Amino acid sequence: MKKIEYSEKKDTRSGFGAGLYELGKKNEKVVALCADLTGSLKMNEFANDFPERFFQCGIAEANMIGTAAGLTIGGKIPFAGTFANFATGRVYDQIRQSVAYSGKNVKICASHAGLTLGEDGATHQILEDIGLMKMLPGMVVINPCDYNQTKAATIAIAEYDGPVYLRFGRPKVPNFTPADQKFEIGKAITLNEGTDVSIFATGHLVWKAIEAGVILEENGISCEIINIHTIKPLDEEAILKSVGKTKAVVTAEEHMMNGGLGDSVAQLLARKMPTPIEMVAVNDTFGESGKPEELLTKYGIDTQDIVNSVNTVLKRK
Repeated sequence: MKKIEYSEKKDTRSGFGAGLYELGKKNEKVVALCADLTGSLKMNEFANDFPERFFQCGIAEANMIGTAAGLTIGGKIPFAGTFANFATGRVYDQIRQSVAYSGKNVKICASHAGLTLGEDGATHQILEDIGLMKMLPGMVVINPCDYNQTKAATIAIAEYDGPVYLRFGRPKVPNFTPADQKFEIGKAITLNEGTDVSIFATGHLVWKAIEAGVILEENGISCEIINIHTIKPLDEEAILKSVGKTKAVVTAEEHMMNGGLGDSVAQLLARKMPTPIEMVAVNDTFGESGKPEELLTKYGIDTQDIVNSVNTVLKRK
């Protein structure tokens, strides 16, 4: 397996903040809105240097989404930021009606997603957001894996004309993708080529998939590891090409099994290439308060769970 190293651990929300600030310096159409979480979403630099383009909406997320939709009519490119739970579940009606149905050029930027929010507990650890957003017609759904990729994705979505859901998180995770990468919406990235099984991972679970690949290689199992940073539109060509070679699939995500990446991959394979598949995801339960790494282990979405799922799916080939 190709050795993949990381330089340091950084939080993906800081990648968003850095990308937004860079956009602020070079694109005057970019505006930012926040629901009383400027520091948590690392939007401070943008707010400080471009105050005329920053709108603090307070704890009024529905109003923030409506305001963002209105700003697009004047040609602005609004980046509306809050916690993922509030960016989706709390304002789904406004997103559906004012953004998705209307095809507005709003970038919904959602931090603190998944179990790795940690101690804030089940009420804030949304695990259904990808499913909610990918079901909306015309909505692009992006879930980058590290600081560099989140920064690149933030910059890239400003060039895309249409609604986007960008998901990121709070914990510091290995930062291993190139700093100078060009982010391409809907284009999966092969991190390691293999012949026995395809591991499709997204977000924080990409590094866990890399760790699992190292363990599995020591046991003689060759893993093809692919970073699916864009859940919608899904890179069907890359997935089918890989599965055509390996004939076995494991998906890995920090999300509910229903409605997530695994769900999308399974639908594709059912239609075009029926293949044994195992899904590493949270299985029909809410989270709880705890340390992020301990929660990943308890809820079955850690490195060893990917290893176990690979061993299971290989028996079904």
